[in-house]
Formats: sequence, C-alpha cells, structure tokens
Amino acid sequence: MVRITEELVRKKAEHNEGIIGTLEELSLHQEDVERIEHLNNWCKDIQILYLQANLIPTIENLNKLKKLQYLNLAINNIEKIENLERCESLEKLDLTLNFIGDLESVCSLERNVHLRHLYLTGNPCCDFEGYREYVIVKLPQLQTLDASEITKSERIKAKQNAACVEEGIKRAQDHYSEFRAEQKVRVGQDYDPSVTDEDFWRSTSEHCPETRVEISRRSRKSKGLDQQETKETRQVSLFTKQGRPLNVNQAKLNFRFSDEDPEKFVLDLVVYKYLDTNLIEIDLQPIYVRIAVKGKLFQIVFPEEILIDRSTAKRSQTTGHLVLEMPRANYKPIKGKTKIKAPQKIKDETKNEFLDVKENDEMDVSKIVENAKKKSFVDDPDVPPLEFG
Repeated sequence: MVRITEELVRKKAEHNEGIIGTLEELSLHQEDVERIEHLNNWCKDIQILYLQANLIPTIENLNKLKKLQYLNLAINNIEKIENLERCESLEKLDLTLNFIGDLESVCSLERNVHLRHLYLTGNPCCDFEGYREYVIVKLPQLQTLDASEITKSERIKAKQNAACVEEGIKRAQDHYSEFRAEQKVRVGQDYDPSVTDEDFWRSTSEHCPETRVEISRRSRKSKGLDQQETKETRQVSLFTKQGRPLNVNQAKLNFRFSDEDPEKFVLDLVVYKYLDTNLIEIDLQPIYVRIAVKGKLFQIVFPEEILIDRSTAKRSQTTGHLVLEMPRANYKPIKGKTKIKAPQKIKDETKNEFLDVKENDEMDVSKIVENAKKKSFVDDPDVPPLEFG
C-alpha cells in the first residue's frame, strides 16, 4: 500500500521550497496512493489538489481544506460521493472514470454552494436514464456538467420531469447495486495468488476496482517498488520478555532528558516546528512515556516513578519542541522554612582581657607591655628543668 508521507509531499512541493504548511497547489497523481490522509492537517492552505490516476476508494480526510477550489480525483476507485460538505470554497470537482453507481450521493454536494463544474463522465451512473436531468435538479448551483454548459431550458425541463426521473434513477441504482455485489463475489472467487504474472496479463478480467488494485500491485512488484517500501515495516519491540519497557527511538528524534531537578524529570523532544499537534500521541505511564509522532514511536524509561496526574506536556511556540515535565513520586518537599541556629558561644570561666579602645583615640602600645610586666612568674618545683642536647 502506497501512503501519503511527509517526504512525498515535500518532494512534490519543490516549487514552494519544500514548505508544505503554506502550499497552495499539490500534485500527487499516478503515485498508486490508496488512501487520502494527512493533507487535512499538513496543507490547510491548499487550493488546487491533483489526485488523479491513483487507487483511492473513498473521499475522506479533506474537511479542513477550507480554501480548496479544485479537486481532481479522476481515474480512481471511488464508488460514492461523500465528505466534501466542509470544503466550502470548492468550485470544480473532477470524478471522471471512477466507479460511482450511487448517483443519489451527488446530493451530498448541495452545501457546496460555490461548486460550478462537475465531471462524472465514465462512471456507471452516467448510463442511468435521466442521469443528467437528475444531477441538474439536485445541484442547481452547477454551470457545467461533464464539460457541457447547463442551459436555462435544460433546467426547466429537468424540474418538470424531476419526479419521474428520480423514480427511474432509484430503480437503475438498485439494479447496479445487485450487479456490483455479485461482481465482488465473482472477482473474489476468481482471484488466485498462485497465478503467475504471465498468466495474469494474458487472461481477461472485469473492469472493477479490485482489478485495478491487482494490476497496480503486480506492476509494482515486477518493478521491485514494494520491496523498497517494506524495509521499515519491521515491528518494534517495546518490552522485554519479562515485561520491562525498553528505550526506543523509531522516529529518530533528537531529545534531552534532564534529571538535575530533584523535584521532577524534564523531557525535551525535538519535533518539526510546523507539525500539527494532532499527529502527536502521548501515553504516559509511571515508569515510562511512549510518544507516537506520525505513527513512529519514541519511548523512554524513567530512573524512578513519576506522578502522572501532575505531569504536563506543552509545545513551544517558537521551536515546536514537545516539553514534558513529570514530578518525581518519591520527592518529599520540606514543610515550612528551616531556621539555621547560630552556633552557641562556649562560656569560659576565665575572664578574657580586651584592649580598651575609645573613639578618636590612638592605641597605646605601651600599656600592653606594662600589663605583661605586672604578671608574675611562679616556678613549679614538680616540673623538671628543660634539657638541651
């Protein structure tokens, strides 16, 4: 399965210096993409989007593209028109050569009041009797249908025959639904993975979404493209056999883990500045945190337990970094302020003699000598005399 990756989008945004946040036009045609994803969050300023010649079965994940004016989904596997109501600026929609048999699904475009041009050529619904009249009545804002201008006389006739046409459309639609259900079973039974590529290309097959997907997969396999995409499909081990969490950096993100503060741990994870926060998922546990960034995992184990309910996770407005502050569970703050007692003075029985110094008086050194002379020396007979060698 070919995914819409950030690398692919940046490659296609070379005309915008690889910046996708301000991208206004994007072409992802002929990439074998099987699902519309991420553009909803990465390219909110997009105005023109080319997705033709892919394998997309469902219109989805476009509701945030408020500035989208032209959407090209021709030559895909779409069977129903849906999920475009919030693309309020949509003016042109190309669904040529898809598999739309649910013609009533065009009613989902009623809220797209700016829609002027719709292309449905090559879809099964175009074979329904009254197809054009039905679409004209349901979408009065259209100016052209299948590159043909809608005239005033057409609108009048379509409104006059609306009830009859609608009944015919429902019958044709029910008939096609039965055919499609049988086709899915039939194609599923005919599929055999043991069939060689040579036999597959020689055999005849039905024109349906399943055949398109199989043709694409066999083509990519013969070119060796699938092997390149499966290099990173290896499952990442997050725990040991004993259940202990492991440090994992599948996302290959730079980070800084600080334990200098005795009260808390701080994790600074470097994520792309313009990355939408919706693409980041955090699973915080007492002894580890697991962060998924665009599906890639980052997991780090703490030296000791933390308090989950008091932890915070914030994005920096300048750098986009994800910063987690996690208080330590074993930290016990000291209640109140501890006063440091001054060292007690040791009381001495003997009275110390201090020099008496008065203000503006000079120190009289002679007194020191006089005081020293007053002291008498008493010889202790029990103390032996000093001997000099």
